Amino acid sequence: MFDRDGTVADRRTFLRAAGVTGTASLAGCIGELTGSGGGDNEVRMILNPAEGSVDMMEQYAPLFDYLESETDATIEATEADSYTATVEAIRNEQAELADISPSGVIAAPDQMDIVGIRVAYGAERYFSLITTTPDSDIEELSDIEGNVIGLSDRLSVSGSLFPLYMLSEAGLETGSAPDGDPENFEAEHSDHDTALQTLMNRDDVHAAGTGAFVSTPHVPADQFSDQFMEISAEADNAGSADEELQLLAESDPIPRAPIVSRSNWDDSLKDDIETALLEVEEDDIVDPDAEEPLWFTGLVEGSVDDYDPIANVMDSLGLEFADIADA
Repeated sequence: MFDRDGTVADRRTFLRAAGVTGTASLAGCIGELTGSGGGDNEVRMILNPAEGSVDMMEQYAPLFDYLESETDATIEATEADSYTATVEAIRNEQAELADISPSGVIAAPDQMDIVGIRVAYGAERYFSLITTTPDSDIEELSDIEGNVIGLSDRLSVSGSLFPLYMLSEAGLETGSAPDGDPENFEAEHSDHDTALQTLMNRDDVHAAGTGAFVSTPHVPADQFSDQFMEISAEADNAGSADEELQLLAESDPIPRAPIVSRSNWDDSLKDDIETALLEVEEDDIVDPDAEEPLWFTGLVEGSVDDYDPIANVMDSLGLEFADIADA
């Protein structure tokens, strides 16, 4: 990888030292997947590791049942130990289907086909926003120079990567962020809610970069683009909160995570499963009474090209998949 001036980049030691390449985790995952399975109609599906204590097998059970009822497939699912392991299972022909992260698509675009982009809250794309307070001296992104911005986790797509990209495009020096520190502004990383709360409650924080799902209620609807109001699942909540914020920047639409199939999987079941997933209804896969209902309600057609916005952001920030896979 090269920095923008053409010199070899070596600033990724922070994340690599944290073990995000997932080598140890990968071994255990692949060991479970190795083998041809119990029958000709067995379809191996690898799931990205769950957030927190979610029981993935229980959460995804309605999806597995649906696929088995609509096709001749028998789904054999395994939860990966890392995001990297999910990608490697597809690369190494140890799974036919994968629940994968958007960045995983960029890691191995030639080894996978997009079955569909998942839909949540009525939309298959979401947004990142940068906001400030109405009485702030910050009128545009360049004014953040020399000031503090609250961001989510360092490797959150909508709460860190896209805000940093928008700041970079506005002429600010992002330096070694998200691994390290920006050069001419300060970034405080926490989570989406905390980043927004620090903006509203601390005088020394002048902006916040978050997913639109937390900040949209604080921004009047007339500050958003027509594209946002048409696409965003949060549009109906614009301006609904008591405390108002000022919108500084709105990202391009970000595609939600897809379900993919192995590109060299040559079986009629592949087409059957793709058809079933693209025709699925919310009632087929979401149990509203479940302790952890499935987070998406359906899928829409998509391609690897739909994930170009994330690839562009990663390139701009000098990131590779190994840097962000498991953080």
